[in-house]
Amino acid sequence: MQNPIIVALDVPSTQKALKLAEELAPVVGAFKVGKQLFVNGGPDVVRKLRGLGAKIFLDLKFHDIPNTVAKAVQSTTDLGVDMLTVHASGGSEMLGAAESAGHEQAAMLRSEPPLILGVTVLTSMDDANLAELGIDESAQDRVLRLAKLAAGAGLRGLVCSPQEISMIRGELGDGIQLVTPGIRPESAEADDQKRTMTPADAIKAGANWLVIGRPITGAKSPKAAAVEILNSINPELIPESEQPLPEAVDCSECGQGIKLDKNEQLAGKYHCPYCEKEVVHKR
Repeated sequence: MQNPIIVALDVPSTQKALKLAEELAPVVGAFKVGKQLFVNGGPDVVRKLRGLGAKIFLDLKFHDIPNTVAKAVQSTTDLGVDMLTVHASGGSEMLGAAESAGHEQAAMLRSEPPLILGVTVLTSMDDANLAELGIDESAQDRVLRLAKLAAGAGLRGLVCSPQEISMIRGELGDGIQLVTPGIRPESAEADDQKRTMTPADAIKAGANWLVIGRPITGAKSPKAAAVEILNSINPELIPESEQPLPEAVDCSECGQGIKLDKNEQLAGKYHCPYCEKEVVHKR
């Protein structure tokens, strides 16, 4: 099983994004670059993140006439991103043009084509929001309609909320990649996402990738938060070098025995009360 965590770098500056990415790269599967960060840092932020050896999910949700979207996908493929998004409501012609452009450009570059993900209904929207737009259809029915449209147009992946994973799996099978936002550990608040689920439950339901932002990036120790989530999914996913420390250790600096709290165990670093140092534990 691959590391399924995609960290949403929804932060205002390239500097902050890179600092988070450097800390988190060993314990996550990919990083999401959305509109806020891309507008701030441009294509260069993608190049810098790729320089860390990280997989990149560029979440700009293209939605335009087919030729314009195809050109945007070509440029995105040139950047070397691993995943990108398009609005499924753009229609089958636009979706097909996007998928073809990704494959054709990747063939020219002799690289793997990006996974183009169809966005159905945003996880911040529910039935009432759709009704406000004049859409006489439940969020679940609209998700399924657009998911089938995207798959029929050739897309190999979809973005869907946790509650729609089982439904889409049942209709489209295991061949399609499902990227799932709205993921919140039990201890986290739901924020502005209305259709949420815990990481372990989403994986059990059939998600391939989990997009997680504030529960990791806003944590006191982002790495500890990511390791805790990985541990809840499958402890074997945690790299050996990042395994949680035991409750009691000898300080790597002064050798005194100290007791660690949960965050220190997960982060692999602690404040030693004897030598008064911030210590990254030597394993």
